[in-house]
Amino acid sequence: MALASVLRGAHLARVLDKWQSTRGPGGARLPEYAALADAVRGLIRDGRISLGVRLPAERELAGALGVSRTTVTAAYRELRTSGHLASRRGAGSWSALPPGQRISTSGMWLPVDEHAVIDLGFAALAAPPQLAAAAAEALEELPRYAGGAGYHPSGLTPLREAVASRFTARGVPTRPDQIMITNGVQHAVDLLLRLTVSPGQSVLVESPTYPNMIAALRAHRTRVVTDNLGPLTGWEPETLLGSIRAGRPTLAYLIPDFHNPTGHLMPAPLREQIVAAAHRAGTDLVIDESFVDLPALGVAPLPPVASFDRHARVLTVGGMTKPYWGGLRIGWIRAPAPVIARLAAVRVTVDTAGPVLDQLVAVRLLERSDEILPSRWAQLTSQRDALVAALHRHLPAWTVPVPPGGMSLWVELDAPVSTALAHAAMAHGVRLAPGPRFGVDGTLERYVRLPFTLPATDLVEVARLLEIAAADLDRARPAPWTTPVLVT
Repeated sequence: MALASVLRGAHLARVLDKWQSTRGPGGARLPEYAALADAVRGLIRDGRISLGVRLPAERELAGALGVSRTTVTAAYRELRTSGHLASRRGAGSWSALPPGQRISTSGMWLPVDEHAVIDLGFAALAAPPQLAAAAAEALEELPRYAGGAGYHPSGLTPLREAVASRFTARGVPTRPDQIMITNGVQHAVDLLLRLTVSPGQSVLVESPTYPNMIAALRAHRTRVVTDNLGPLTGWEPETLLGSIRAGRPTLAYLIPDFHNPTGHLMPAPLREQIVAAAHRAGTDLVIDESFVDLPALGVAPLPPVASFDRHARVLTVGGMTKPYWGGLRIGWIRAPAPVIARLAAVRVTVDTAGPVLDQLVAVRLLERSDEILPSRWAQLTSQRDALVAALHRHLPAWTVPVPPGGMSLWVELDAPVSTALAHAAMAHGVRLAPGPRFGVDGTLERYVRLPFTLPATDLVEVARLLEIAAADLDRARPAPWTTPVLVT
C-alpha cells in the first residue's frame, strides 16, 4: 500500500474532465452522483489515482466540480460500498481496491525463447554491427589487465574516464572518481538502495514505472509513495513537488528522460524545481538515465537533472543496455566521490567487481557513439511511426500518444482489459506486458506498453494481431493462461 498523499479538489476536477458524460449499461444516462462515482472508480482502476491517496473533502470537491455537496456525498457512499473508498470519521477518505482485486506486479518473468512468438515483453534492441569490432579490439587489450587480480570495485579507469567525459560534455562537470561502473542499471539502483534506504523508509516512484524497480523496492522492504503520470501530459508539477515537500521521502526514483514506459520527457523547469524541493525535504534523488541517449530524430536534449544540483542530492544512474545492447551488462552511477567510495565498500559484500572484458568492450563502443547513436535514433523513429500508423489503422478506438524518444508506446485501451488482452494476444503469437506490471497496486488495466524495438514489418503485424485479440475479448472467447517473460 502506498503512503497516503492528498489529492486536491481542483486537481481531481481536472483529471475527471468530462465525467458527467459517463453512461450506464445500454447507454442510459446515469444520475449525477453515480456518474461521478463511476468516473472516480475508473481512475482508481486505471492507476490515475494511486491507492492510499486521500481524496478531497466533500465540500472542496463539490466546489471544484460546481455540483452540490449532496452529489459528492452520495458518490463517496457509492465508492465505499463498492470497496473503492475507505473512510475514517474525522480523518478523511482514501482510495482503495475491493478485496480480491489486487494484482501481483513483481515484474519478474521468466525468459522464454519461442520463435513463433512476437515478443513485446521487453524493450531492447539487437546489438549494433560495431559490437564485433569493439570486442576484437577489447580482446587485444585484455593482456594489459590479465597480470593483475582483475578486481576493480569502482570499475576500470578508462571506462570511468569515458563516462565522466560524457557527463562533462552534457554540462555536468564530472571527475572519474565520481563514477562507479556496475553490472547494469538495475545493479546500480540496488547498490544505491542498500546504501541510502533502510526497511520501512519511504521511496517515491512514478506510476507507471519500471517493473523491476518495484520488485527491488519490495525486496528492500521500503514503503512506496507513488506520483501518477498523466497519459498525455506526464508529470503534474503541483502533485510531484507536493509529494516531495509534504511526504519527505527518503529517496525518490524518477525517469525524466523518455520515461519507461510512457516515453515522457520532463520539462527543464520541473527538473530544477524537483532538485530544490528535494534539498529542502532532505530527499535523495535517483535519476535513471537509461534512455537519455535515445531521442527521436529532431528532439533536442534537455539539461540533466544533475546540472541543477548544488547540494549533492542527485544520484544519476545510466548504462549501455538500452542504447547499445542488453547483452552488455554495463551500468554506472554518478555521485559525489565520497558516496562512490562508500558504494565500493557496499559492493564488495555483493559481487566485488565487474567483468574486465565487458568494460573494455564498453570503452570501445563509447568511442563509436557518434556513429552508433544516430543510426539508433533513425531506426527507432521509423519503427515508432510505423507502429503508431498501424495502431491507428487497426485499433482507432485506442489512444496512442507519440513519445519524443525512448523505446515504447504507452497506449490507452478503450476498456480496462489490459491483462485479458495480454492473454488473448498470446493465443495469436504476441506476448505483451500488460499495464498492471508497471504499477504498484495492480491498477493500470486500461494501459499496455508496446515497445517499437522490433522491425517495422513485425510491428505492423502486431497491430493486426492485436485487432483480432481485441475482437476475441468482445466475443468473450476465453484465452489460455500462459507463462510470461522478463519485463525490461
